Amino acid sequence: MIETSKLNAVNPYAWLAATLQAIVAYHKQSRINELLSWNYATDM
Repeated sequence: MIETSKLNAVNPYAWLAATLQAIVAYHKQSRINELLSWNYATDM
């Protein structure tokens, strides 16, 4: 996951933190694709 983030020019630690926060905040399972690193935007 970390290397995939790097390949997508995404800060892996920022992405991981935002993803974990979204999961804790009950992000819908049907929208899990939004959490992938290539879909990550800093305005999450």
